[in-house]
Amino acid sequence: MIRPRTARSTVYALVRSQWTCPTCLSRPRYSRKPERVEPPDHRKLGLQQELFITSIYSPGSPIFLPNGARIFNRLVDFLRKQYVRYGFQEVITPTIYKKSLWAKSGHLENYADDMYSVTGNAQESDTGSKGCCGGERAAEEEGDGEYGLKPMNCPGHCLIFKSKLHSYRDLPVRYADFSPLHRNEISGALSGLTRVRRFHQDDGHIFCRPSQVEEEIKKTLDFVKVVYNVLRLGVSYRLALSTRPKDHYIGTEEEWSRAEDRLKRALNSSGMEWSINEGDGAFYGPKIDIILQDSDGKEHQTATIQLDFQLPKRFELEYQAPAPEYEARGETTEDPELLAEYGPVRPVMIHRAVLGSVERLMALLIESYNGKWPFWLNPRQAIILTVNTSEPVLGWAEEVRDVLVGIKSSGPSGDDVVNPTGLAVDVDTTARSLGSKIREARTSGYSQILVVGEEDVKSRQVSLGRERMSPAEMRDRMRDMVDAFQ
Repeated sequence: MIRPRTARSTVYALVRSQWTCPTCLSRPRYSRKPERVEPPDHRKLGLQQELFITSIYSPGSPIFLPNGARIFNRLVDFLRKQYVRYGFQEVITPTIYKKSLWAKSGHLENYADDMYSVTGNAQESDTGSKGCCGGERAAEEEGDGEYGLKPMNCPGHCLIFKSKLHSYRDLPVRYADFSPLHRNEISGALSGLTRVRRFHQDDGHIFCRPSQVEEEIKKTLDFVKVVYNVLRLGVSYRLALSTRPKDHYIGTEEEWSRAEDRLKRALNSSGMEWSINEGDGAFYGPKIDIILQDSDGKEHQTATIQLDFQLPKRFELEYQAPAPEYEARGETTEDPELLAEYGPVRPVMIHRAVLGSVERLMALLIESYNGKWPFWLNPRQAIILTVNTSEPVLGWAEEVRDVLVGIKSSGPSGDDVVNPTGLAVDVDTTARSLGSKIREARTSGYSQILVVGEEDVKSRQVSLGRERMSPAEMRDRMRDMVDAFQ
């Protein structure tokens, strides 16, 4: 006989079994949505990797920490090496110029809202002094104490070109400049390294003959392609032709149309896809913009190629050439009488930046690599871990580091001039287990984790995984990786 409570339990079980099944009971009541993976944010990664910080005392001016400065300097050094191939000469120009220069260039009229003004104490100067540019003294006495922080380098490079006479045989002349630039971005637009007020640009200007324009643009597009492939950005950028703005531009519509046509021909011959960005050209000329996408899908303009007929006119730049009328049109003639006639011709100016803002490109690289830097760019290239804290092991670890970074003296006096390798090598001599040190080194993002123990001291070697080699061999291997941009 079944007890009452047991009977009721049995009935409930029989009833429930008619309407349910074990698999139904195990299902969750509500379906869970997959968690959204947050895209990498260079601002958070910059703090985690100790790359840069910002300060309320200088909004929009990032402060690079040692690790960030290493990346910055390697990008700049990389560009400098490419300048040899593409024929650029590096120059250094002032940070501030008189207001009269910005009036001459057209920036005061068309770009004043984005510039910083600087006021100096006007002082009398020697009336007999002469400037570098054709003996011009500061005839623009009005506002002599008013200056502007430069937002770009083009006026300064025009002054350099004008400082000497040029023949058509000298052209193209190519200048490059890494001087810091300042632009007055509104505070609400400031964001990490992507929108800043103080930044550095691989700013270059090419002064060429009209007949050389398309070839120079083609070379610059090739320059961009080479650099972006090394940075592993070769498939993530697009080209856009930015045309004449509706307002705030200098020159005639005919000059703009001619310049835009030349850029279109250069883009078509490049074999790359491109689009038109109506009305987004610079105030002095149309441009080709290279646009990258960040980890969140937002687009950023990085590299740029701009064609300019206006600044050479405003600064009265010229070079001497035979048959000047034909030369100015980019044409040639075989007429000996015309070729015997030399005269001044206005050069064409091409503005170009391959990285664009170095800070902005760093932000995109920080998010793209997400802590997994290629060795040549990694601010933490190698770390030496000690197996124990004995004096011989600690001493050998420091000696290995000195060899790797290139500061170990080869002479007995120790007064030799050192030749640093540029490698970033740290040493962990803490009294922790080797396993703990290795885990921390991997988490920190070191490319090469080297180990030094008693056996390494005896053999005068260093261990990398299962390999053992001399410090000099390790140094040479690392330098080869840097030279190959690995």
